[in-house]
Amino acid sequence: MGTAPVKVKPGSLALAVPGFRVEVLDELGEIVPAGQSGNVVIKLPLPPGAFTTLWHNEARYLDSYLSMYPGYYLTGDAGYMDEDGYLYIMSRIDDIINVAGHRLSTGRFEEVLCQHEAVAEVAVIGVEDKLKGQLPLGLVVLKKGVNLSDEDLHRELIALVRAQIGPVASFRLVSVIQKLPKTRSGKVLRGTMRKIADNQSYKMPATIEDPHTLDLVRNTLTRMGYADSLV
Repeated sequence: MGTAPVKVKPGSLALAVPGFRVEVLDELGEIVPAGQSGNVVIKLPLPPGAFTTLWHNEARYLDSYLSMYPGYYLTGDAGYMDEDGYLYIMSRIDDIINVAGHRLSTGRFEEVLCQHEAVAEVAVIGVEDKLKGQLPLGLVVLKKGVNLSDEDLHRELIALVRAQIGPVASFRLVSVIQKLPKTRSGKVLRGTMRKIADNQSYKMPATIEDPHTLDLVRNTLTRMGYADSLV
């Protein structure tokens, strides 16, 4: 790389900093082809100054970051590299869903759905499915003044995902919601939303901005056939 300017590619973090060997691996620890999503890792040893332990908790550090792929540091991010070695982060590993054996990023779904002119915000989660393991489910917040029927919006959003991600996405579950649950810092509470959809127990996040939004999520998911109607 030297000191020459690095080409900027929209959506990419650019190339890895010298000293960091960044790779993208599949579940078996094999390097995936360019353009294919996987788990972003850094090959050991880490360069000087890198995060090498947790204060007074070496065991947790080893279990969280070094155990999944021996010889690699697990970043916790999911993404891909292009043919030029540029890295693209799509989501956290926790936000990867498995649809009939296909690992898909919920961030990619959200990126596509936000392209619709009527959509202001969107959150996509994976919900349990007996046949395919998981299915993507989208909750969208509409822009003010949108005059579009639910049927037309539903059809257009599904077509958008099918065109850009493909039929493998199995995207059919989408509904409008008034407001998404977020922390006070603006992070969407996707983990809590997943637990509500799958009828799992959860605790009210201490940093939630508006507790009422979880009721909105539960009511919306119940109408879609997910989540119990009672808290």
